[in-house]
Amino acid sequence: MMPKFMLLYKGEPTEHAEMSEDQMAGEMAKWMAWGEKVGPALTDFGNPFGPGASAVGDGSAGKPISLTGYSIVEAEDLSAAVRLVEGHPFLGDGSADFAVDVFEVMPASGM
Repeated sequence: MMPKFMLLYKGEPTEHAEMSEDQMAGEMAKWMAWGEKVGPALTDFGNPFGPGASAVGDGSAGKPISLTGYSIVEAEDLSAAVRLVEGHPFLGDGSADFAVDVFEVMPASGM
């Protein structure tokens, strides 16, 4: 079985309510093109995240980091998983305002 990797999307995207139907369709087309490019390695297209919260170990409430969604891919190793992010629409504006963090999903031992 090939390792799985979680792609976590960081940054504040434009709210859907602020986009026209044509803009929404254009963005969705970019995501679908990326999904087709990645092909069967994309095991879970994922979903966007809604509002979040952060529970801190001392019992206080923290501010959650700016995560906006996830996808899951399969790849031979971390380097191969990072290469699957090339051309990702979330990174399309070329700024440092957005990032995709890639983490290997490790099997839980004893489960």
